Amino acid sequence: MLKCGMETNEMDEGSRKALRCIAGENIGTPLDGSCRIKKEAASEVELLDAYSRAVITVVDAVGPAVVGIAVRKSANARTAKQQGAGSGVIIAPDGYILTNDHVVQGADAISVTLQDGGSFEATPVGTDPATDLAVLRANGSGLPYATLGNSAALKAGQLVIAIGNPFGFQSTVSTGVVSALGRALRSQEGRLIENIIQHTAPLNPGNSGGPLVDSRGRVVGVNTAIIVMAQGIGFAIPADTARWVASQLLTQGRVRRGFLGLAAQQRQLDRRLIRFHQLSSDYGVEVTSVDRQGPAGRVGVKEGDLIVLVNGQVSASVDDIHRILAEWPIGKPLSVVVIRGNERIELSVEPAEAAQNFG
Repeated sequence: MLKCGMETNEMDEGSRKALRCIAGENIGTPLDGSCRIKKEAASEVELLDAYSRAVITVVDAVGPAVVGIAVRKSANARTAKQQGAGSGVIIAPDGYILTNDHVVQGADAISVTLQDGGSFEATPVGTDPATDLAVLRANGSGLPYATLGNSAALKAGQLVIAIGNPFGFQSTVSTGVVSALGRALRSQEGRLIENIIQHTAPLNPGNSGGPLVDSRGRVVGVNTAIIVMAQGIGFAIPADTARWVASQLLTQGRVRRGFLGLAAQQRQLDRRLIRFHQLSSDYGVEVTSVDRQGPAGRVGVKEGDLIVLVNGQVSASVDDIHRILAEWPIGKPLSVVVIRGNERIELSVEPAEAAQNFG
């Protein structure tokens, strides 16, 4: 019995020591087996703490402007009544919300849920399938809203934060970096969406329509899709594109854009070309394919041409051309300057109006 009592006393001392460890008390030195961060590594830990604080600050600031979107679609002869979900971001206090076209496409009823649990019915202001963007208006006012940033200033490697509402979970957060700019992505309907931001912030399908935010809390993109078989690859529509599309939808209810009949991507120009032709931008727009029966094809634009000026304005990105075409009268001749090899060629193109379902 005495032996058992001694074992009990020893166990009690061990238990007390364990309790002190659990409470975080210092019971010895690092040499006694305690796994602790050494003093020389403290600076690295402080950097990680600063990173965490930056993410938390951004989420606290922007999170209230991120909404969950629920849609209801009527049944037809072949399908049952469907429900869907996605995310969106409020861009004005009167309830204007930016999201993806594919999130609300075909919806008969739309409702949005705020971070605090408040719920509102919403109606479409307009949609633009060509960029997979849509603007909704919720029946509310004085709502928290986020600010659209300058996506043209993004750099590969820059920290970005994806905030969304996948499958009804409010304010899910993931972080990553911009991995590439100027990508092209084909939408679910087969349309080619150009000038996409590729990033590494993990996404779920319910993140579609949610904001991609920089370290200062500015929306730099609208998350639009993931590649299911490729882990850690996400895509977002640039904020500059979203700003232009939203303005068109708010003023006209649709995006009225000219059609040149070509597909293109941003490309960095060779320094020798820039000097030889005295160009003012390091970037041009490379033609990747041409519809021979379209406005550009009919006047001789070819694959591989580098578009550097449109109507006398620098065309350093596909968005630059889109913005010029949106303001240019349909059918009025437009000056397009291309670099073909080492030759500078000026062409006159008459844009046609793009159909709403053009892709």
